[in-house]
Amino acid sequence: MQTPAPPAGPTLSSPDDLQPTYTNLARIAHSPADIVIDFAHLLPGEQNAVVRTRLVMSPLSAKLLLRALADNIARYEAAFGEIHVPGNSALAEQLFRPRQTPEPPRETP
Repeated sequence: MQTPAPPAGPTLSSPDDLQPTYTNLARIAHSPADIVIDFAHLLPGEQNAVVRTRLVMSPLSAKLLLRALADNIARYEAAFGEIHVPGNSALAEQLFRPRQTPEPPRETP
């Protein structure tokens, strides 16, 4: 007796004019019914970022996304090596420190 093949996943299509959005900042909030993830692009040293994409999903969908991301990151690291995350301080502090204004040169007497 043969084991039936697992059902195929949904077929996805994308509009021809779909534009990718680069993000390096995510803000996550939730209510009892929804998980909301805002994605933005923040330049190093800047304090303001504009939300470019907002995802609203059910808690179940968010948990399934978390599982899928973990699985894909594990496969990525198996193929390309471990992704190193800075350890001693928050990643955001490392990436987005306020811009340091250089001190003006001192006049010599």
